[in-house]
Amino acid sequence: EAVGLGSMGRGKFVAQRKSGNRGKPPPSILIGAKTEPNYFLGFKRANRISSLTIEIVGLGKNTKRLVEDAISLKEELQPERCWCVFDRDSFLDEHVNTACQQARENGCEVAISNECFELWYLLHFDYLDAALSRQQYPDMLSARLGHGYKKNSETMYEELAERTAHAIRNATKLLNRYAQHNPAKNNPSTTVHQLIQELLAASR
Repeated sequence: EAVGLGSMGRGKFVAQRKSGNRGKPPPSILIGAKTEPNYFLGFKRANRISSLTIEIVGLGKNTKRLVEDAISLKEELQPERCWCVFDRDSFLDEHVNTACQQARENGCEVAISNECFELWYLLHFDYLDAALSRQQYPDMLSARLGHGYKKNSETMYEELAERTAHAIRNATKLLNRYAQHNPAKNNPSTTVHQLIQELLAASR
């Protein structure tokens, strides 16, 4: 039976537990996210992952709190895999790097975007390696979508789904530009594609 739990704070959590005894259960995946929960809800709908329960809870404070909440939820649910999803935002470099280190030391992978999750959306259309401010992304996305971009749109996954493979290639190429990935410094960069690849594998 799938169980979705959230924590206090701004974190949004995706939790998946093994289901019943009918055949081989899918891998259990926990995602603690501060950004674009509707994108992951759209992923669930489109890929028909009935065992994936998504529950959005509260508004939080910072990446450190998100990671701490994700670790606590991981200890409670004991999933096979755990991911923390967040943006570089305007946090101090040391806070971003500390959050990433804390997550990994506690068995959580990190899907982080510098500057923001919208970079992942833009990579569905174009390869982008120019540093931008987060304020520039909405207009660029509106031009490519053919309509005004709405943050946390309920239809974004569906609008971009057929371009997912293209986005993964672009994101991989972008990350490979950096000899050593430093999410606090590397603008632009994202590791969201690594999570998407894992989710796609789990949905098969």
